[in-house]
Amino acid sequence: MLQLFQGFGIELEYMLVDAGTLDVAPQADWLLAAAAGSPTDQYLDGELAWDNELALHVVEFKLVEPAPALAGLAGRFHAGIGRANALLAGRGLALMPSAMHPWMDPLRELRLWPHGNREVYAAFDRIFSCQGHGWANLQSMHINLPFADDTEFAALHAAVRFLLPVMPGLAASSPVMDGRLNGTADNRLAVYRGNCRRIPSVTGAVVPEPVYGIGEYQDRILGRIYADLAPHDPQGVLAQEWVNARGAIARFERMALEIRVLDVQECPRMDLAFAQVIVATLRSLCAGAHCDLSSLQGWRTEGLARYLDAAIAGAERTEVHDSRYLAALGYRGRSARIGQLWGFLAEQAAVAGALDPDAGRALEHYLRHGTLATRITAALPEEPARAELERVYRDLCQCLAMNEPYAAPARR
Repeated sequence: MLQLFQGFGIELEYMLVDAGTLDVAPQADWLLAAAAGSPTDQYLDGELAWDNELALHVVEFKLVEPAPALAGLAGRFHAGIGRANALLAGRGLALMPSAMHPWMDPLRELRLWPHGNREVYAAFDRIFSCQGHGWANLQSMHINLPFADDTEFAALHAAVRFLLPVMPGLAASSPVMDGRLNGTADNRLAVYRGNCRRIPSVTGAVVPEPVYGIGEYQDRILGRIYADLAPHDPQGVLAQEWVNARGAIARFERMALEIRVLDVQECPRMDLAFAQVIVATLRSLCAGAHCDLSSLQGWRTEGLARYLDAAIAGAERTEVHDSRYLAALGYRGRSARIGQLWGFLAEQAAVAGALDPDAGRALEHYLRHGTLATRITAALPEEPARAELERVYRDLCQCLAMNEPYAAPARR
């Protein structure tokens, strides 16, 4: 059994699009069958697995087993993405990054995965209706971190729920929805918050409750979700740990905590750099570098959720006016923008030797140019036409293909 920070699971999700129009292409089943040589729900590509989650235009790349270190993983993901793009090119398709398709109409274009696990997706659709952006149009990076026992779970869960509210200030990449810039940096999380509104306990406040024992978590969080779902799901199809839709969820069957609030970036180089600085910061929090565990556990969900809401809207430009929150991260000052805070945390991670050189350069790009949401916004007029959106998102597809960060060009 892996102990705290002894292994790392990474999952990256991308859209399949028509290479000519960039419209969504619900053909993930074709891609997996083409890679495997026959129809399959999952294709194993060395250390990576390719599979699908719910929407037929989405493909997920994930590690088959936890990696002992994050360094070097960006290149491995990029190699898998390259192999997928090579197959897709023969069919006039391509992979598109970022957390939301900029003009997808989920009511018209969603196609659910019709193969393995279709009864699960059918249950979600029947109870919550998946024909909305919160189900049909969102791609993320998940980070899975192991814990060995109650003690490690308590420390990790406290650290993750504390840091979670400022993560959109690092990773927001979804400023465009329904073809418009609507002023929200992280539209993926904005719609994600409401996708289970029919049964509010499934998502909660996105920031998890302050529950720090495995048994207590199973009773108070999972037990309540299952009970609330039961009248709508009498067969218990959804009575599984993965139905929990908080921004970080416990996966006790593999003794890991899964972070879900991170928008996927334009290339794995950026995603894995963000993973490195996040993990380095969580290590520091778990070690009690600047505040003790009991203090960390005492933060109320309501307060943390307010910080998360602000970061969803403003990303790295959001001001944190809470010296106690900043002090718990080692930052001295009464207030800081979230981007400034991540700059400080990246510097601390570098001093601790927790960033490889490639991650350091990627984080410098973020600190110089802002979140991908900010860079996309900078490249577009206030009311972008379809052609202007196509230009920017075609550039993002190229960034994914080349594993290079996106820098917004001057507007034409």
